[in-house]
Amino acid sequence: MYAIIVDGGRQYKVVEGQELALDYREANPGDTLKFDQVLAIGSGADLKFGAPTVAGASVSAEVLGLAQGPKIEVVKLRRRKNSRRHTGHRKKFTRVKIGKIGG
Repeated sequence: MYAIIVDGGRQYKVVEGQELALDYREANPGDTLKFDQVLAIGSGADLKFGAPTVAGASVSAEVLGLAQGPKIEVVKLRRRKNSRRHTGHRKKFTRVKIGKIGG
């Protein structure tokens, strides 16, 4: 059984037991998140589509912790001006493990 959920403007296809990296949010490891915006749920011939969401369907997930993405380096160079700027950035993610899919 799988579900298609919406979180942070993105759609994710999830199954029970799957680990997922979502946008960063203030949550402690061990907390439970509940996703109520479920667009589709089921498997095979039992698939239910919502208009726009499936009524009464929800997906629960357990927060595993914080993770960071790869470092992105930004280099700005103006030629012949002796002007250089070098910065870096690592995006933060919240790691979750999908639990029960209900609906």
